[in-house]
Amino acid sequence: MQSSSIANPGPLGLLGFGMTTILLNLHNAGFFPLSSVILSMGIFYGGIAQVIAGLIEYKKGNTFGATAFSSYGMFWLTLVGLLFLPTLGLAEPTGPAFLGVYLLIWGIFTFFMFLGTLKANFVLQFVF
Repeated sequence: MQSSSIANPGPLGLLGFGMTTILLNLHNAGFFPLSSVILSMGIFYGGIAQVIAGLIEYKKGNTFGATAFSSYGMFWLTLVGLLFLPTLGLAEPTGPAFLGVYLLIWGIFTFFMFLGTLKANFVLQFVF
């Protein structure tokens, strides 16, 4: 099968990240508690769906898309793990300072991904 016959996974990956981010930000703003809605979106749509989009980008030969979607999918899965594993007694809760380091590392990753968009179209630059 030629890679040109494979559907574009971009909308799936972008919507998975965007919609999950909106729900988490509604929680962060204090409108809703951290609930199964946010955790489920983080696991299934923000996480697994983005990893699938990344694998499709890999199949299409798009290294940038594969890296972005797979990485951000794993971001959501690890974030849910950070929040949920302590409630199961499987890990100690992550303190605010260390969570800040985690988010800083992802911010640095996002900055470098943004640099990778500078020769791309404006929409891709805007997303990053």
